[in-house]
Amino acid sequence: MVIILFLCCCSCTTNTTGEKQLSVYLTGSSKYILLPPENIENSLDMAQQISASYKGMKFFLNAWVKADETGIDMVLLNELGTRMGELSYWNGRISFSSPMAPSTLKPEYIVADFQLCFYNTAALRQALNDCGLSFEDTGNSRRIFKGKTILIEVEKDRNTVTLVNHRRGYTYTLEGNFE
Repeated sequence: MVIILFLCCCSCTTNTTGEKQLSVYLTGSSKYILLPPENIENSLDMAQQISASYKGMKFFLNAWVKADETGIDMVLLNELGTRMGELSYWNGRISFSSPMAPSTLKPEYIVADFQLCFYNTAALRQALNDCGLSFEDTGNSRRIFKGKTILIEVEKDRNTVTLVNHRRGYTYTLEGNFE
């Protein structure tokens, strides 16, 4: 999730957002309203190794992710363990800081991708349906469609989660113990 920090595909700078309904556009007209934290499938408190690609560039990063029904906290680390940024999503607010992130980054996109990977199927299906998209979940695979066009794919197993955003042209893989 957090590797999107390095992807310049998002639109505006945001350090703290306190809007009632935080949202992102998954297509030009599909406004996805972020779900509350209680919709997480399983709590996470773990280190993750992240590899990503965007427009031919490759990125590697580590993160400590703590997420449960009360909120999401992410600490971004380089390979030497130096803190490179932090993101929190609590009580309908996002707080984000990173000197390494592009000024165009909107942290709501990080939270949205996290939700697409780790939130429960029924809540995601409803939220995506509400913005005109369809959602397919086969247990280890999730797909988000606009009509018949696949926008986003998520593949999960016990040690990896891979998200491919076909519309925005990025891919990332999270490695950890997701059991």
